[in-house]
Amino acid sequence: MKKRVYILGGFQTDFSRNWSKEGKSINALIKETVLETFEQTKINPEDIHSVHMANFAGELYNKQGHLGAFIQNAHSDLRGLPSMRHEAACASGSVAVLAARAEIEAGIYDTILVVGAELMKSVDSKTGGDYLGTAAWYEKEAEGIEYPFPKLFGKLGTVYQERYGLKYEHLAEISQKNYANAKRNENAQTREYFMSKDHACSLSKYNPEVGGIVRITDCSQVTDGAASVILASHEAASDWCKKNNIAFETLPFIEGWGHTTAPVLFDEKMEHSKDNEYVLPFTRKAVLDAYERAGIKGADDLDVIETHDCFTTSEYMAIEHIGITEPGKAWRAVEDKTIHFEGRLPVNPSGGLIGAGHPVGATGVRQILDAYKQVSGKAGGYQIKNAKRVLTLNMGGSATTNVVHIISREK
Repeated sequence: MKKRVYILGGFQTDFSRNWSKEGKSINALIKETVLETFEQTKINPEDIHSVHMANFAGELYNKQGHLGAFIQNAHSDLRGLPSMRHEAACASGSVAVLAARAEIEAGIYDTILVVGAELMKSVDSKTGGDYLGTAAWYEKEAEGIEYPFPKLFGKLGTVYQERYGLKYEHLAEISQKNYANAKRNENAQTREYFMSKDHACSLSKYNPEVGGIVRITDCSQVTDGAASVILASHEAASDWCKKNNIAFETLPFIEGWGHTTAPVLFDEKMEHSKDNEYVLPFTRKAVLDAYERAGIKGADDLDVIETHDCFTTSEYMAIEHIGITEPGKAWRAVEDKTIHFEGRLPVNPSGGLIGAGHPVGATGVRQILDAYKQVSGKAGGYQIKNAKRVLTLNMGGSATTNVVHIISREK
């Protein structure tokens, strides 16, 4: 029988902050996150056995690598601990969680700190877009191309148009929904922004097409931020619950997970899927693997979804690949508001990447933290009533690295 891995809590910075304007470095971002994590969870630094750091491109944005070692600048009691940095583009955070979970399941360590951080506002938008292009095959898909990722996920929209007849109004509804959800989230980057479906549907100098069908309002945010979670074994979690007078059976745990890696090139993905009803079959497999490991049938067994809406086209895709609808029918879940905050299966009540923000290396950890908050009733203004099981889908590149987690509680 596999060992169950529990989540004791974590911390998220305010994603609306601009750390460069504050004159603060990525070291300051990491340090504040680590110290606040200990404060929020009432865990002492000396109780941590291992540290996993997620970051996509600190070498580019901040001229700083070796970020796994920077965790130990936060507190002297962390010095000497094993630490490592993980990079899988936008899936860096969830890959770090996978590694930490595996260490606990293997019985190597009992209590592990996972931190994801990215400081992206250190450069102008054109330079930042070029840096983000390294999450694709830079030489073949990004070099010399302005804002390559909107174009890659615009291609995803084009594929859906050709195969299933995608209508832009459905993407606009997803954008409007996620901005509206973000207003409920005190840490969301766009909580003070205005967005309506009419604005998203408009084409103007303020909302131009930046990649095929994809417009500015379809894009996730450039964000500075960090998020953390603390994972624990059954024994460590039980001791922590007793110390803090918490009912153990209410503690969130990782019920299932899936992890696949597709070809890097988007065109190779499309060639692979040309005879498949799913546009991204490797993403679908990660979802199915998570369902199997969790011992559940599918989307009908979920209460909430936090998915990787780097663009509205990726959330549209996820609706089908997670199984809310059959392939080619995602528009139904948009039109009947299944995925809205008050719907049957809310998607991105936090605001997602479009609304909450997308500090690349932190996103996967932030999703796990939000899943923890939902199932423990701690999501505040964006809490979904009676949420007991949450699925997260985190993707790196153009759905190259696909990681799914299912977070649950017993009672």
